[in-house]
Amino acid sequence: METLDLVVIGAGIFGLATAKMFQQLNPNKTLTILDSGSSIGGVWGKSRLYPTLKTNNMLGMFEYPDFPMTTDAFAVQPGEHISGEVMYRYLTRYAEHFGILDKIRYRTAVLTAEHHDSSEGGWTLTVQNDGTQHRIFARKLVVAAGFTSEPFLPGIQGEEMFGAPIFHSRDLVKHADTHGTAKTVTVFGGTKSAWDAVYAYASKGVKVHWIIRESGHGPVWMAPPYVTPLKKWLEKLVHTRMLAWLSPCIWGGVDGYSGVRSFYHRTAIGRAVTDAFWSLLGHDILSLNKYDSHPETKKLKPWSHPMFTASSFSILNYPTSIFDLVLDGTVRVHIADVTGLSTMTVHLSDGTQLETDLLCCATGWKHVPPVRFLPEGIEKELGLPHTPSESDLFTPEEVARADEEILSRFPRLRDQPVQNKKLKPILDTNALTTTDTINHSTPLTPWTLYRFMVPPSARCLQTRDIAFAGALLNFSTFMVAHAQALWITAYFNDQLPASVVPPIRPPHSLHSQTATVPTTERGRKAEIKTEKIKSLAELRRETLLHARFGRWRYPAGHGAQFPDFVFDGLPYLDLLVRDLGLRVRRKGGWLAEMAEPYGPEDYRNLVDEFVARVEGGRRLP
Repeated sequence: METLDLVVIGAGIFGLATAKMFQQLNPNKTLTILDSGSSIGGVWGKSRLYPTLKTNNMLGMFEYPDFPMTTDAFAVQPGEHISGEVMYRYLTRYAEHFGILDKIRYRTAVLTAEHHDSSEGGWTLTVQNDGTQHRIFARKLVVAAGFTSEPFLPGIQGEEMFGAPIFHSRDLVKHADTHGTAKTVTVFGGTKSAWDAVYAYASKGVKVHWIIRESGHGPVWMAPPYVTPLKKWLEKLVHTRMLAWLSPCIWGGVDGYSGVRSFYHRTAIGRAVTDAFWSLLGHDILSLNKYDSHPETKKLKPWSHPMFTASSFSILNYPTSIFDLVLDGTVRVHIADVTGLSTMTVHLSDGTQLETDLLCCATGWKHVPPVRFLPEGIEKELGLPHTPSESDLFTPEEVARADEEILSRFPRLRDQPVQNKKLKPILDTNALTTTDTINHSTPLTPWTLYRFMVPPSARCLQTRDIAFAGALLNFSTFMVAHAQALWITAYFNDQLPASVVPPIRPPHSLHSQTATVPTTERGRKAEIKTEKIKSLAELRRETLLHARFGRWRYPAGHGAQFPDFVFDGLPYLDLLVRDLGLRVRRKGGWLAEMAEPYGPEDYRNLVDEFVARVEGGRRLP
């Protein structure tokens, strides 16, 4: 059986960043990246690229901090959204530049991962490549499959007699020929993927029926790239510290401005200011898109409150107006549920029957890892979604205490919005059925990982042999991927302070401790100091608070299932950078710190700073 120091599952943005970082800081160790696809890139893999696919982001905000995407190298101009083809080339060059491209094994799916119950830990992986199974022993394992790998495609009554293609929006490229051959198509869903699919067809002159569930979450928020009366770049707006303060955030405050946050969220005047900000932002977007100017565009007006919307809050990145395609009749919007299918026809709850050449479903993704973990029941220790039971890591009483702490710190979150009084899961309709019980018909616990990366159980913290990269959705993708990769590598290398991750050794103590610990790497003569050790109980409490926070902060997103946020991306970066013992405030002076937006360039030297801290046995100021 092959033995490797590190196995990364997933060759997307987070998997590549983690593999690169581990190799950079552990050049003598072995690693591989396993990906079930046929190319590098994950979401931006070659098999998922269709002609109109572009990033929501514009040049300068969607790149690794230590590998800038330049105009000369990639022919993208400032102010332009980045095409899918450029993203594929960028990720390929990143992997080439850092020497990990040849570490990727394509068309290799990980079927099971079994933990070794020993002091050293490790994982035996059963993998399948081109129909052949074999095993790999991984001393460390990183799951970087993300939340947009496994599509959820519901079954619909009558689909066996439909007689036309039914496919998930992920597979749009596989049906690219229909852009020129289909006369009328139907797109089902209100997500950004649905908007993209609608535009891909309608911009080619194909008639589109666009179905948005009457019992669903409604159309997502779609903002122009520049918002507010001052026409600020939205991506930079969400990474500006003084505006991040206006978002209630349980892990905020590590930037040292806890007093400001307390004013905004714990006083009546402050809450009035924050409400005014979110109202202004929402009203500005509604006005810019002119939803109310026509009955058809009004159907695309979002149903959720902008403050409670997470990463589904998206950006209009099309070269021409999608609203014009609605106004001229190329796109017809239907607010109704699907009740069934018959020959080349979609039936709706309002009695409408839509004749169509295909049905494209933008119906979301599976939110559990695509790997079966063994032994049975270990998913509870790993903090992964599972059917609730009495043996869970957290008791109902602990969950209730966490909820009360969140709501007492952020009273505004007690007033939860009602997005849709008719809201019900897609499987509660008469039309839809599925065998995918683990993901949709069974209520599962949320993802519950410390720092959204590592299991909060004593055994996992002792062996330090597994982490999850990219188990979250946010606007700060590449910056977070870079910081998470460094945090995970430091975690594996036992280089995080004991005040961040306790050095768990049997018997497992649940009480706070202080200990005399070396401030440099083991094996080196080091200055000795006394450092507070975070207890397992404190680590578990933080983990639960952060996991439960999403349920209250982002009910219009996926916050109840996994981390999903927008304005809280910068505070999350602050948290990881502080854990690494590095500078959180990275601007020059208090005014710049408040008003200048953060970007990848602010984290360009993060690795060098970390190496200097480790080798020098000190924290940077």
